Amino acid sequence: MAGLNRRLTVAVIVSTAVCASLTFAGNKKVKQAAAGKMDERQQAIHLLNRLTFGPRPGDVDRVMSMGIDKWVDQQLHPDKIDDSSLQARLVGFRTLNMDAKTLVDNYPTPQMVKAVMNGRAPMPSDPVKRAIYQAQIDRVEQREAKQQAKVEQASEKVAADGTANQMQAGDSMQQEDHKKEARMYADLQFNQLMNEPANQRMQAILKMQPQDREDLVKSLRPAEREQLIESLTPEQRETLLALQNPERVIVTELQQAKILRSAYSERQVEEVMTDFWFNHFNVFINKGADRYLTTEYEQDVIRPHALGKFKDLLVATAKSPAMLFYLDNWDSVGPDSEFARYGGHRQPQVRPMRPYYAGPFGMPRMPRPVPNYPRPNPNPQKAQQRVPKGLNENYARELMELHTLGVDGGYTQQDVIQVAKAFTGWTIKEPGRGGEFEFDESKHEPGKKLVLGHVIKENGEKEGMEVLDILAHNPATARFVCTKLATRFVSDDPPKPLVDRMAETFQKSDGDIREVLKTMLKSPEFWSPNLYRAKVKTPLEFIASAIRASGADVDNAMPLLNALNRMGMPLYEQQPPTGYPMKADAWVNSSALLNRMNFSLQLASGRMNGVNFEPQNLLGLGPTTETDAEQVLAALENSLLQGDVSRQTHDTILKQMNDPQVTGRVLDDKPRPPNAGILAGLILGSPEFQKR
Repeated sequence: MAGLNRRLTVAVIVSTAVCASLTFAGNKKVKQAAAGKMDERQQAIHLLNRLTFGPRPGDVDRVMSMGIDKWVDQQLHPDKIDDSSLQARLVGFRTLNMDAKTLVDNYPTPQMVKAVMNGRAPMPSDPVKRAIYQAQIDRVEQREAKQQAKVEQASEKVAADGTANQMQAGDSMQQEDHKKEARMYADLQFNQLMNEPANQRMQAILKMQPQDREDLVKSLRPAEREQLIESLTPEQRETLLALQNPERVIVTELQQAKILRSAYSERQVEEVMTDFWFNHFNVFINKGADRYLTTEYEQDVIRPHALGKFKDLLVATAKSPAMLFYLDNWDSVGPDSEFARYGGHRQPQVRPMRPYYAGPFGMPRMPRPVPNYPRPNPNPQKAQQRVPKGLNENYARELMELHTLGVDGGYTQQDVIQVAKAFTGWTIKEPGRGGEFEFDESKHEPGKKLVLGHVIKENGEKEGMEVLDILAHNPATARFVCTKLATRFVSDDPPKPLVDRMAETFQKSDGDIREVLKTMLKSPEFWSPNLYRAKVKTPLEFIASAIRASGADVDNAMPLLNALNRMGMPLYEQQPPTGYPMKADAWVNSSALLNRMNFSLQLASGRMNGVNFEPQNLLGLGPTTETDAEQVLAALENSLLQGDVSRQTHDTILKQMNDPQVTGRVLDDKPRPPNAGILAGLILGSPEFQKR
């Protein structure tokens, strides 16, 4: 099967690379759309392709039956849509329902582990948490021991090269013997564990010494690891993963949940908009504390505001610990602030004046102010190291360039500096422990600020709020945000009249995102036949749409995450604040197309672990023979692409039917059903399916 897939990939990839431009000649339906306007069915297909992660079997008929306007209105009010089937898929991901502090408590940071090691924090009494801490402490100690050993080896002098070679040979033999012993020990322990019921098996694993447990996990084969966690509860599975890497549990559960939401949520417009706004207000999950802050950021900041007022979303992101940490505003200090002038100590404060009595007649003397000078620091050098470096402009610049005005929005470097000063003091209380937003007056830059011609009086935390209000209501913000929305939903180069109308609605409605989307959907530009299947999918859109179109059942989303990584789109791991690109030129290249084709064939042939795909469910046909191969292809084209297949793609796949394993002919020439899985994979990897 693998050899066949490789041959098919080589045969098809050339035509895929040629066809994967922004325009291509389609079949009769596509030509009719280009010549005039979309018919009712094409409008439903177009709507689903643009506002969802792709149509599922039966979705087009449901939209036509309901009517486009009613479907849109329902999707714009997601709270009215039952999404319990998705929640059932997410129930095993406990971290999704934890706030940042709870995540830190259950999945300790390296700083928390160090604190326990150094006696600054107590070891948890809970046996599960204790085991996780012990595993991480053991890992740190091993790492430090290895580093120390390297230092000692480097300092030792070997008298002769021969002696050194003998020592190296001896070391190699010892290492090989150790591997064999570890393998034998792992086999023995694995067999013993598998004879235990799930709960007792888990208890036995927790009681193991950290080194023994790590050796066991490292020595097991992939299939054995799957067997080991079989029948365990979600909490027990998470615990086993946390014993290896606590932070990774949080990251991978959030990533898997995103794929499952994209593929299975009934609230598709909310999912698409949540993805859009997260990308717009991007944070990088692998930056320190953001491993613990990003889950809450998407759940409590982005998602609730995805279809609301833009200013509310802007304020929520500005105050989010995830954004404050990612763009370093939490560490920004005003140059003339109390914190900067006194090295983190409070400035001298005058105590309230009070009379005191003296003299023979007990007459009060005039009160005198008593200064409360800061106490001298016994270690000024150490205190200086704790003080943040000063004013940080990162958030101020990205706030105007990427979040609101755009690079050509009319701001200057002086505006960046003034905005940065207005946001000094917006920080995080204990970021390493999942802390919340707080305003620290001592770090705030005093004095008035001048932003885009507006004078902002000294007003503490409210200065930042005033800046956000100015930016949210600036016409340049309306144009910039609406251009990005039109780029996501309409075209890589959206028509100016459409953007103008959307921006006008944005300003009139005080940034109401629902109203802006309604304006877009009522515009003739959105329904232009030239845009039908003309937007190239991002890797996430491609994989989610493949799951939706095929009706695949995902039990384990990790293989899908691995496929996304190969396609260059690891979820939540885009380091630059620009987020992932939405235009075709970033995703159309020979390597990307090869990865997409290989993914499609792997999915459709049933070789993707944790994903169940039955191509026969898409056929709607009775029993097939070798003479039905073209009929099977036509049925799959209708199911997966609503029949919108170009002649070039159809003919290319048709040529593959000469292969015996595709047509069903074998050496004995007896009739066999055609390989529907391979045909479905070729369609999913086609240029048409890669567009929406």
